[in-house]
Amino acid sequence: MQLKTLKSIKNWKGKHVLLRADFNVPLKKGEIKELYKIEKSLPTIKFLLAKGAKVILLSHLGRPEKIEKELSLKPVAAALENKLEKEVKIINFEKIKKNPESYWVEAKNLTDNMKNGEVVVLENVRFIKGEEKNDKVVAKKFAALGDIFVLDGFAVAHRDAVTVTGIAKHLPTVAGLLMEEEINGLNKIMQKPKKPFVVVLGGSKMETKIPLLKQFASKAHYILVGGGIANTYYFAKGARIGKSLIDKDHKKEALFYGKKKNVIMPLDFIVGTEKGQKCHIVDVDEKINLKNNEAIFDIGPKTITYFAKIIKNAKTLVWNGALGYFEQHPYEYGTYAVARLFATRAKGRAFGVCGGGETVEVLKKLDLMEDIDLVSTGGGAMLEFLSGKKLPGVKIVTK
Repeated sequence: MQLKTLKSIKNWKGKHVLLRADFNVPLKKGEIKELYKIEKSLPTIKFLLAKGAKVILLSHLGRPEKIEKELSLKPVAAALENKLEKEVKIINFEKIKKNPESYWVEAKNLTDNMKNGEVVVLENVRFIKGEEKNDKVVAKKFAALGDIFVLDGFAVAHRDAVTVTGIAKHLPTVAGLLMEEEINGLNKIMQKPKKPFVVVLGGSKMETKIPLLKQFASKAHYILVGGGIANTYYFAKGARIGKSLIDKDHKKEALFYGKKKNVIMPLDFIVGTEKGQKCHIVDVDEKINLKNNEAIFDIGPKTITYFAKIIKNAKTLVWNGALGYFEQHPYEYGTYAVARLFATRAKGRAFGVCGGGETVEVLKKLDLMEDIDLVSTGGGAMLEFLSGKKLPGVKIVTK
């Protein structure tokens, strides 16, 4: 796989560059709660500004059903202005709220009058009907605003949308620095991972993990499992697991992969109530027979110890999904232990990749982000890439 990178464009000066980033950041009362995605996009933006390009930023925010003020990119523009220490203009929200078609007039007015080294943010691209369905007319309208298209939002690379693949049909297209970093890092996992290769899988959505289990069952030396997958496995084996989170639709797959020698299920669990009361350890060697008001909420100490031995010897590590209900004390210990073990091994001793909303949240909470080789900005895109799927956004930046 050979990428079309920023370096493949010889002259950026004076060019209108449409840059698709992922600024889908968490907001609370109009305030950005987490700047990570914005910060990861800065190297590409700064590269283009240093080359004298006119940078036109595209992103979505949330899942708007109409033009909603709560999902305006205005807070993002303000954050970028602060980070870049320069003015960042944005489409007038009130005008497009009154007349959605004025989006294009406003966009043209802003972009036509740009000077070299300036930055403009177009409003939430999902305010435009047809963006997610890759409408050809919408793609042409966006493409008419630029000379070059840069895809830097790996988190949307699995979407066949206007601002991912549609614009690319009309303009020269390259990968941004973040996109390049993500693809190269994940390719190390897919092509020739150093051995021993260890995968850690948790979380609640089993349907997204099945393709990974299928992909790595024959490649990884160990797949360490927790969360909903483990619960579903023991449920499929006939255990009484109370109110534990399971996926009944995928119990056959859980049983099939759970029986493989390199798939390591928990040896014990922390069981209790949802609010963290009446906690105790349940060993899987004994019969799992929970009360109706009890549930599995974390991996137990025996499991942590066993997982630690495996992780400490790994040369390649992948982690996606929390191993328990870490948001509620005292169910955080399993996930936190794995996070710290992962961080001590990654970056030097092993090559480590993490991804997914919960996983990233834990790493931030424990201040471990800088200790991992690659913390992917794209949970769904990362899972699909590692599952062996050819992502639409990766195709368009590949020679």
